[in-house]
Amino acid sequence: MELKNDLLLRAARGEKTERTPVWVMRQAGRILKEYREVRGRLSGFIELVQTPDLAAEVTIQPVDILGVDAAIIFSDILVIPEAMGLPYVMEEGTGPIFPKTIQSRADLDRLKVADEDSLGYVTEAIKVTKRELNGRVPLIGFAGAPWTIFCYMVEGKGSKTFSLARKMLYTHPDFAHTLLDKIADSTINYLKSQITAGADIVQVFDSWAGILPAVQYEQFSLKYISKIADAITEVPVIVFAKGAYASRKSIGKVNCNVVGLDWNMGIQESKALIGADKTLQGNLDPATLYADFNKIKLATRKMIDQFGKDKHIANLGHGVYPDIDPDKVKCFIDEVKEYSSRN
Repeated sequence: MELKNDLLLRAARGEKTERTPVWVMRQAGRILKEYREVRGRLSGFIELVQTPDLAAEVTIQPVDILGVDAAIIFSDILVIPEAMGLPYVMEEGTGPIFPKTIQSRADLDRLKVADEDSLGYVTEAIKVTKRELNGRVPLIGFAGAPWTIFCYMVEGKGSKTFSLARKMLYTHPDFAHTLLDKIADSTINYLKSQITAGADIVQVFDSWAGILPAVQYEQFSLKYISKIADAITEVPVIVFAKGAYASRKSIGKVNCNVVGLDWNMGIQESKALIGADKTLQGNLDPATLYADFNKIKLATRKMIDQFGKDKHIANLGHGVYPDIDPDKVKCFIDEVKEYSSRN
């Protein structure tokens, strides 16, 4: 199906665009009352992820309400460990919890490599979403980077330090590489299944990139992101590694089309480090959206001026915070469209 709005895909491929495309990480979620109404009818977050028609509904909400240039499938990065045989629960106010973690060779041996049929509810949600979008905007598929998934599988929950996961890199590096390789193979299969179902572009989220020193990041994260990027040849690939300041030059060498910047990554410095052949995505500070409308507009213009119109996908430097006023998010999106159209 031919897309009516293909700005995001053209920008990702480095092509000229009439204006800067824009979407927002976590755009389908708690900022929207329409999302909360759907979520309120269910037992919890995981049920919503696993109900294709409803996952599709909340995926499309930001397209209708906020006017973004892309939808991103409503799911969770932690569906991969579940598909590998390590289920999780989502506790309100706490976040994801893994009742069992990966600590021993026996734990590792029990894990399977997820195949392309392991996460049928996600691929079904993509098919429904594509049908309902009817070519209005592209659909983004996604997965967590192997290092970020590894953190949860070893630690069992969120953490400020992920010290158990980091300890393993020093005490049992071969074990860590085996687990990371298994996660990477699962992720490749998962992303390929999303593409087969209709995803037009995919993003790899490395949420915990910033907790590793540069040398370890290269060995235990970027190696596996590169493996995934090399395997995904069907659609453009976005790599977003939050906090990986010291590794931007190396990320620029990954076989991806787009590199996402967080809000602490200087735009001009990042351009120089990453290289001119990559499209950059980002990177407004999410907290800017607490400001008044005029300040949001000024910050958005400043960001666009620094990136330039070409080879840029406008976004926040991380996910939108749940207590942000949706009208402020729409102000950002509208200003990107208007300002970049006339500059």
